Amino acid sequence: MELQKRQDQGQPERKGQKRKLEEEFEEEREISVAPSGEAHQALSCEVSAQVSILNATFSWKEADRAAAKRATHVLAELAKNEEVVNVIVDGGAVPALVKHLQAPPSSDGDHDQRPFEHEVEKGSAFALGLLAVKPEHQQLIVDNGALSHLVDLLKRHRDGSNSRAVNSVIRRAADAITNLAHENSSIKTRVRMEGGIPPLVQLLEFADTKVQRAAAGALRTLAFKNDENKNQIVECNALPTLILMLRSEDAAIHYEAVGVIGNLVHSSPNIKKEVLLAGALQPVIGLLSSCCSESQREAALLLGQFAATDSDCKVHIAQRGAVRPLIEMLQSADVQLREMSAFALGRLAQDTHNQAGIAHNGGLVPLLKLLDSKNGSLQHNAAFALYGLADNEDNVSDFIKVGGVQKLQDGEFIVQATKDCVAKTLKRLEEKIHGRVLNHLLYLMRVSEKAVQRRVALALAHLCSADDQRTIFIDNNGLELLLGLLGSSSPKQQLDGSVALYKLANKAMTLSPVDAAPPSPTPQVYLGEQYVNSATLSDVTFLVGGKRFYAHRICLLASSDAFRAMFDGGYRVSICIVFFV
Repeated sequence: MELQKRQDQGQPERKGQKRKLEEEFEEEREISVAPSGEAHQALSCEVSAQVSILNATFSWKEADRAAAKRATHVLAELAKNEEVVNVIVDGGAVPALVKHLQAPPSSDGDHDQRPFEHEVEKGSAFALGLLAVKPEHQQLIVDNGALSHLVDLLKRHRDGSNSRAVNSVIRRAADAITNLAHENSSIKTRVRMEGGIPPLVQLLEFADTKVQRAAAGALRTLAFKNDENKNQIVECNALPTLILMLRSEDAAIHYEAVGVIGNLVHSSPNIKKEVLLAGALQPVIGLLSSCCSESQREAALLLGQFAATDSDCKVHIAQRGAVRPLIEMLQSADVQLREMSAFALGRLAQDTHNQAGIAHNGGLVPLLKLLDSKNGSLQHNAAFALYGLADNEDNVSDFIKVGGVQKLQDGEFIVQATKDCVAKTLKRLEEKIHGRVLNHLLYLMRVSEKAVQRRVALALAHLCSADDQRTIFIDNNGLELLLGLLGSSSPKQQLDGSVALYKLANKAMTLSPVDAAPPSPTPQVYLGEQYVNSATLSDVTFLVGGKRFYAHRICLLASSDAFRAMFDGGYRVSICIVFFV
């Protein structure tokens, strides 16, 4: 997954500009909003005029340099409106701008005076970067020879100058490379072939933080889904600097750094190992607490990728403090942040000890809540994490105690993969209802508050084995808890109780044939014929063999012989549905 952000090129360079020029730019914006008819013609004329200026001013004369600088600036201002980018390109701006990415040829008298040095090149790179936002123009710009000039601009600082103008032209060149290579695999390769990666890696250590950020942004783009580029970035020794950048207090710096590393390790197990050996794990975990939500998201994604390597890495991530901040992120208002944290926890939850740790630190309830999401990817990540947690016997009681079984049964899941995952989770829980897990659940059913007792009884009705039904529902009063739900004022609880009783009845039918059980020695309690099969006085209706049978809850609570018979095999009763009339 590429969580890639375009470099912010929306802030114009306004230093040294006159108010008159700013007013002219405002007029150009008004014209370019809807380039049709007269406005389109006016815009085309303006573009042609600026292109003509660029074509006629490729020299070191001060007047030419000033005019060229202004022309690149005007075209860049126009290009900020994507609606008019096609008009600019159709007007021949690309070859003219590419020409000005390089310094004019020098004559004998030009060495001492170079007016607006770097400024015209900066303006050209900026304008071309804006035009490259449209994919159809990326190849045109490259075909006109822009890449070799942009790579040369990345090296402008090597002549010893460290002015603001040099910093700006380098940054604009890196930004232009980013936009040209965005989602364009062939141009990513061309950048490498033109020698663009080594200077970008060197710029990660540049003194100006804006240049660092721009270089990292370009490397991030070049590394995505391009193995040769990834390998060269690592071979150029970028990892130590990138890991230092992870610890930067500047959110923009550590965001780009974690993005580069994320794209390097994506689908590259060997690079993933190198990144971990270089010491990336702890600073990435530290970014889970960044003030920048985008950095948090990238860090969570990266930890999920790290956790897929081996079991030791899963344990190390948890030991180093990742679990709690990831759980906190599950409750963020940012849906992508929730999605990535659930993804990371799902990977961590493939380790037995991590499963217990995630549940112990409060991860169970927020993960269950995410099942209500309308985002299919988020919902699936949460379901997968819960599937991992259900594998640990220490979590089963907590799972049931907080109503997790009902949540899984009642959920509306968007994709089939999530439905399958939930079904497997319920099956995994069912397989663990025995031994110490069952004993703990029976203990909860005796001593916990009523709401928890009912959740346990409901879950056991669906998950317990037929052999344990008598122990749970007769000896430990689970049946009374289910019958109590029938008297609830909540239709949902009534329905849950009815479905649980139906489930029990079906399980009881499979125990033994009708004639297998001896008569019950328990004395029958008879409360009067007015309570037997009376539609008027009954408050519970059974649908038995397609016929309605009316009963009163007083009878059912006073004597549970009918249900005992289910468990003892004395009667074959098929309860299709139980509800209040």
